[in-house]
Amino acid sequence: MKSKLLIALFATLGMSMTAIAAPVTYTAEANHTFAQFEYNHLGYSNQTSRFNTVTGTVTVDPAAKKGSADITIDTKSVDTGSAVFNGHIQGEDFLSTTQFPTATFQSDDMIFKGDKPVALKGVLTLKGVSKPVTLNITNFACKKHPMSGVDACGANAETKVKRSDFGMAKYVPAVGDDVTILIAIEAVNKQ
Repeated sequence: MKSKLLIALFATLGMSMTAIAAPVTYTAEANHTFAQFEYNHLGYSNQTSRFNTVTGTVTVDPAAKKGSADITIDTKSVDTGSAVFNGHIQGEDFLSTTQFPTATFQSDDMIFKGDKPVALKGVLTLKGVSKPVTLNITNFACKKHPMSGVDACGANAETKVKRSDFGMAKYVPAVGDDVTILIAIEAVNKQ
């Protein structure tokens, strides 16, 4: 009888310890983390470009249903598919990368629905202008990485902003003011 009681007690303690698990911080993995942006060009097509260098951390505490993110985008890593257009986008009318070599997204407000995060409310700073934005999480998973065996998380998130709100109004409305930002991140727990 005592052994059954002890087993039940240890099982209960084990479940309690799981419920109060500490937050885990994941560091973005450079080869699988990118930010894309999409806008309409003269009514002809939606153009998609990306930033090749994105760094940062994401902290997740599923038991407390909390989390945060601190993401930095190297604006000089913009990749439009055209060297000429890369220079144009980096110029003063748009990203002004000489003066503002990075864009950031910072959040300490991860919104959960059930056991999964569905959004991050935070501040996007682009071209020296900071605005509140909500990144809607469209895909999220945390598990052991099948190749390295380390704990890893991955997500896709998106938001829509007006580029004119960030001091980039040149050619509006002919070139669309609405810009969709898409982030794909895979991050590992380095502890």
